[in-house]
Amino acid sequence: MHTQHAILSGVKSKQISATAHPHLWKKFQACWPALKGSLARVRKPCIRANCPACACGKKHPNYLLAFTQKGQRRCLYVPLRMVPLLKRALANGRRLEQLLYAMGPALLKEYRARNPAQTGPAVALKRASVKKHSAKSE
Repeated sequence: MHTQHAILSGVKSKQISATAHPHLWKKFQACWPALKGSLARVRKPCIRANCPACACGKKHPNYLLAFTQKGQRRCLYVPLRMVPLLKRALANGRRLEQLLYAMGPALLKEYRARNPAQTGPAVALKRASVKKHSAKSE
């Protein structure tokens, strides 16, 4: 939860124009809750000595949330009531990641529109065409 808030407030405080790309910005804000990881349905034995499900090999269904914390892979058991929320958060996390990838080129395009290049192939072509026009007029 903190990560998205930090990203949103960091983006706003750096004066990156949310108005230039409102469609990206609105999608970005709508991706809450968001998390990165995976949710897996597993079957585990219980601790009861004479459990019929464990005795016949069926075991008990559980969900595990796998994620990375400080470079280490971690897994946590998830209560069944939280599974729909976590599925939505994982989908939002993937959507948020796609938006972050899309935001880079959009920000560069916006920057270049406001700050034309001073060097490079495009500028060299412009200079060459200016020289041709000035040579013809002389």
